[in-house]
Amino acid sequence: MNIYILVNAIAIIAFAFCMQLMMDYIHLREMAAGWTPPSHKHFTKMSALVTMILRNGFSFALSAAVATLLRLAMKWQNAESARRDMEIQKTEAELKNLRNQINPHFLLNTLNNIYALISFDQIKAQKAVLSLSALLRQMLYGTKKNALTLKEEAEFITHYVDLMRIRISENVKITLDISIPPKNDIYIAPVILISLVENAFKHGVSSTAQSFISIRLFSDGDKIECEIQNSNFPKSDTDKSGHGIGLKQVATRLDLAYKDKYEWVKGVDETKKVYFSKITIYDTKLCDNR
Repeated sequence: MNIYILVNAIAIIAFAFCMQLMMDYIHLREMAAGWTPPSHKHFTKMSALVTMILRNGFSFALSAAVATLLRLAMKWQNAESARRDMEIQKTEAELKNLRNQINPHFLLNTLNNIYALISFDQIKAQKAVLSLSALLRQMLYGTKKNALTLKEEAEFITHYVDLMRIRISENVKITLDISIPPKNDIYIAPVILISLVENAFKHGVSSTAQSFISIRLFSDGDKIECEIQNSNFPKSDTDKSGHGIGLKQVATRLDLAYKDKYEWVKGVDETKKVYFSKITIYDTKLCDNR
């Protein structure tokens, strides 16, 4: 930085001196042509020369200062943009990695339940195998896309819920209401809705008490609504069951894909011991997806 200032100072002085020499040369040519400059009795020739050099130097210094400020502003903007891009890439990598993960407990329990079904309900077991196959297929290939159709996301949620039904006890009431247009031109960013569904099963099911999970997915073509309510049985910090990406990362994903184009209302009704979450998305074409 000191070298930069020194070089600029030398350049300013040199330019100012050269400018003065050029002005003197122009005045000499004008005087040779008959023009007489006005006299300044209180200025000596040397003081006039110094004044001119200082004036020119100030002009160059001001220009250099403005140029330096502009350069620093551009460097700061580029650094800030690079930092934001790195944060986005890091978050996207984490989300993609989490979406690609297949929870071993979920897979093992599902396979055990399907094995048990084979002995007394082969048709239900076959349907469970098809649901698991479809779920795994979308986990393997759907994550490569930046956007899914809402129909694909609805099918993914349906398969997930169907598999969870064979795992949980009869004291858990599950309702799934999907109402979306048949057309396939409504898009949604992955790793949002399914994470909320996973969260509902993780925190809304008790092995002993009566429980419920209510999932509603709706779209009229202009917006997407996902409303989930479930009985609230918070897990302890040591409980590592489930493989959801967490509400904080869901919020990050929403901000990345739908900045200022969504609403998310969530909380716990302590009197009813019910957790509720409703996401409304106003960009069904995913215009600003990242």
